[in-house]
Amino acid sequence: MAGDFRQDHELALAAMREAGAIALKFFRGSVKSWHKKPNDPVSEADLAVDALLKEKLCGARPEYGWLSEESGATGQAVTRWVVDPIDGTRAFIEGKPEFTICVALVQDGAPVISAIYNPASEEMFEATAGGGAKLNGKPIQASGHASLMEARFLASRRTFERHGWLARTAKADFAYRNSIAYRMALVAAGKFDAAISLTEKSDWDVVAADLLVREAGGRVTTADGAPLQYGSEKYRHPSVIATGAYIFDDVIDLLKARKP
Repeated sequence: MAGDFRQDHELALAAMREAGAIALKFFRGSVKSWHKKPNDPVSEADLAVDALLKEKLCGARPEYGWLSEESGATGQAVTRWVVDPIDGTRAFIEGKPEFTICVALVQDGAPVISAIYNPASEEMFEATAGGGAKLNGKPIQASGHASLMEARFLASRRTFERHGWLARTAKADFAYRNSIAYRMALVAAGKFDAAISLTEKSDWDVVAADLLVREAGGRVTTADGAPLQYGSEKYRHPSVIATGAYIFDDVIDLLKARKP
C-alpha cells in the first residue's frame, strides 16, 4: 500500500475495541433513539461511539480529515478517517446482534486500512491494502462457489421473486443482516457467496467492507458492475454488490436483467 499505515491500523483497532465496549453498555440496557428523517433511526449509542472514535482517531492524527455518518466531514486532507459508528442501528435498537462499528482510512479516494467490528459476536474483521483480510487475527478468503445454483445470498428473496430470478438460482439460500457492512464482511469470510443491496448506500456504509472483501479475493461493485468511487461530494452509491470472485459475472448478468 502507498505509505506505511501500520500504526494507524493498530490505532484504529484499539479505538474500535473501546468503542465496542461503549456500544455494548447501551445494547445490553435501554437505549434512547429517534429518527433523523423517515426510516433513518439514530440512537444515543451512535453518538457516544462516534464521539469516542473521533476523540481517539483525530486526537492521535490531527492532520487527517474526518467523515462520519453522525458528525459529518471536517478537514480537506487527502487522507481521512471514514466512520460509521453503528451500522445497523435498527438492529441495535431492537436488540439484534447484527450491528457493526466501521472504520476505514482513505487516501486519495482509496481505502488503505479498514476494520469492521461486531462487539456482540466478538468478530473483528480487518484489512490492509495489499496485506490481506483477517477475522479475529486469522486470514479469511471469499467463497470459491461458481454457480448461482445453490448459492448463499445475503439478499431479499422477495426481490428475487419480483425480478423473476428464482428460476436461475434454484436451491439457493437467502438470509439477511441489517448492517450492510456485516453482510459484506460475511462474504469476505466465505460464509456467504454474495451480498446484494439495490438501495443507495453512503461511503461510510461500505468503504471499510469494500477493502475487506477485495483483500479476501472477492469483488465489490455497483449492480451494473462499476467499481465504487469514494470521496465525491454526495458520498453516495446507487447500489452495492459484494461477491466471491467466481460467481461475480453471473451475479452481475442476473442484476443487469432486473425489472425497472
